[in-house]
Amino acid sequence: MKKKIKYTLAGITLVLVSGIFICWIAENKNLDRDYRALFYNHYRIFSPEVPAQADFAGEKAPLEIVYVRESFEREIFASTYMHSATILMFKRAYRWFPVIEPILKKNNIPDDFKFLAIAESNFANVVSPSGAEGFWQFIKPTGQRYGLEITEEVDERYNVEKATEAACRYFQESYQQFKSWTLVAASYNRGLDGLSRALENQKVSNFYDLFLVDETARYIFRIMAIKEVFNHPAKYGYFLLEKDFYPVIPTFKINVDTSISDLADFAFRQKVNYRILREFNPWIRRYNLPNKSRKIYTFILPREGSLNYENLMKKMPQGETFFHDSLKINQIH
Repeated sequence: MKKKIKYTLAGITLVLVSGIFICWIAENKNLDRDYRALFYNHYRIFSPEVPAQADFAGEKAPLEIVYVRESFEREIFASTYMHSATILMFKRAYRWFPVIEPILKKNNIPDDFKFLAIAESNFANVVSPSGAEGFWQFIKPTGQRYGLEITEEVDERYNVEKATEAACRYFQESYQQFKSWTLVAASYNRGLDGLSRALENQKVSNFYDLFLVDETARYIFRIMAIKEVFNHPAKYGYFLLEKDFYPVIPTFKINVDTSISDLADFAFRQKVNYRILREFNPWIRRYNLPNKSRKIYTFILPREGSLNYENLMKKMPQGETFFHDSLKINQIH
């Protein structure tokens, strides 16, 4: 009798487990079906409109030529759909354009060259596979040629003001040779000699008539696409409030013309630490600063209390106006 009950209970258990398993499969099939339905019903990707006109530094791009238009469109797509990089572009530009724009203007360099810096580094101190470094991505010999100190202790490619001045010297020299700002920008990627050879070998004088390797061919279009998306963010789906941007941090400067044996101690004397000293002066590469020539080095330091996020946000616009596009939240559909 006990044996019969045992088998009966085992059978009931098997039926129940099987039923639960069948229900689980059915539910998961329904879940999967509903999940896919949500995806198909709600996920949308649209092709952004290509502007009717585009230019770099006032030099018009011939978008009526099919391969020019398609090259520009490719970079519009990239800037539109590389969301994290493009959002960081907006955020960082709010902080760094006020530093770069006056230097370009002072050197009579068109304002559009600030977008070249974004194309190079997106305002991050990155190092390329070829050894190019800093916002303007100078390789060591080129940086030194245009006046930057690059040693084991000091690398002025990371000094934004000095590196921008060096870039301006390059742009000025290149313009004397090419007489075209578009070719100047292309030469920044290809090099003066490399671009000159390409123009000579192909017997043309216009960037848009050149056949170039993909990196340089895309370069100008990437810069123009960055400019287009930056100037019209809502058109390409970017809706950021001004308070979302990285604010300019109030700073002051200290000039030093002697050697510093211990930069950590130097930082403490300025009421900061070595981390903060390096954050604001990334051109420092070691813990000491030899200075036998008594060169004047300028250190940038944050003002007291300026690293407090809440204090910085109090000084930022708090309204609903979007950066560049005067749209309100209730206008977004």
